Amino acid sequence: MIPRYTRPAMGAVWSDAERLRLWLDVELAAVDAWAELGAVPERDAVELRRQARLDPARVAELEARTGHDLASFVEAVAETAGPSGRWLHFGLTSNDVVDTALCLQLTRATDLLADGVAAVQAALAVQAARHRDLAAIGRTHGVHAEPVTLGLKFARWHAELERGRARLRLARAEVAVGKVSGPVGTYAGLDPRLEASVCARLGLTPAHGATQIVPRDRHAAWVCSLAVLAGSLDYIATEIRGLQRTEVRELEEPFRAGQKGSSSMPHKRNPEKCERISGLARILRGNALVALQDQAVWHERDISHSSAERLILPDSAIALDYMLELLRGIVADLHVYPDAVAANLGRTRGLWASGQVLLALIAAGLGREEAYRLVQGHAMAAWQDPAGPDFEARLRDDERITGVLGPQGLGRCFDLGHQLRFVPGIYAALGLAGEEA
Repeated sequence: MIPRYTRPAMGAVWSDAERLRLWLDVELAAVDAWAELGAVPERDAVELRRQARLDPARVAELEARTGHDLASFVEAVAETAGPSGRWLHFGLTSNDVVDTALCLQLTRATDLLADGVAAVQAALAVQAARHRDLAAIGRTHGVHAEPVTLGLKFARWHAELERGRARLRLARAEVAVGKVSGPVGTYAGLDPRLEASVCARLGLTPAHGATQIVPRDRHAAWVCSLAVLAGSLDYIATEIRGLQRTEVRELEEPFRAGQKGSSSMPHKRNPEKCERISGLARILRGNALVALQDQAVWHERDISHSSAERLILPDSAIALDYMLELLRGIVADLHVYPDAVAANLGRTRGLWASGQVLLALIAAGLGREEAYRLVQGHAMAAWQDPAGPDFEARLRDDERITGVLGPQGLGRCFDLGHQLRFVPGIYAALGLAGEEA
């Protein structure tokens, strides 16, 4: 991933230096486990851990000759360890080290992402509480429907991200595994107890049934969980973008002093941060497809997945980490325009109550088709004649309706408090506070 979208902590997880360090952790854990089993002298294991040094420049120098990164790493470290270096990589194949270390990277990346999701949720919870009772028009197909509250949008997003965080936990469990079972997963030159010991030392569990590699369904599930989460961020960003349109302008992403929205039009305040989130979400969706294709390898192992994973695994984690922090800042400092929210709610002059009027007429005894025809006729008239009586006034002048509902029954259909009476219960069901903290 390019530096523009790489935050320091996540970038460090995927750095070459960290990858080599984790390789050394796995190698030393294996030697310690061999010593525990009595196959390596204890003094040699202690000496190896004391003397082993990692020089990334030397690894790169050797790789230029050998063309094999792990073999070059083993040779470079062994050079620093003296006689005890002969036990380095004893009985192991490359992917015992590479795949186990990769899983450590994946789990650490997942922990950072989970923290990022929680931070966005915290910002959403504040906005949800602050705007719980701010009535706003809901839209379906982009067209005004029935009222919601602005806070309910934030509450729903919070709930979606909670599901995304749960998927991250499952994905982490999928990849929190290690594999130390040899060239085809049969432990021919090893011992299953060695794998168990190495994994325990590293905080992993054995990937039972592995071949030469950890099966890639685990990695595919991990990338897909990130892609779904990125889709949730895209959903939130897209809604903010839609509500920032000039003719709507209920929400607006932060615009700091000195910021420029356009090189040629000084008035522009564009939702470019939200657009950036939407663009990066496309990268993660594409990476998910690659991860799914990586599942199919030949026999006990090929390396068709390897080159792709060097790109999609770090890039997916780094991009999503960046997206989460970007959205957190947007939500925390979001500009909300209550007057515009109220104006948009009133823009159709009460048409949002048509469904409630329809239900009230049916409940009072009118046939559904007759009730629908009456309500729709007045709704279309109000829509087509914006200078004439509004929707409620037209209904009040129709004795076919008032004769059934009465003035009080009709007024109840236009009562926003009644329309939104269950919103606090929705908050409670989502585990959110009903008032600003």
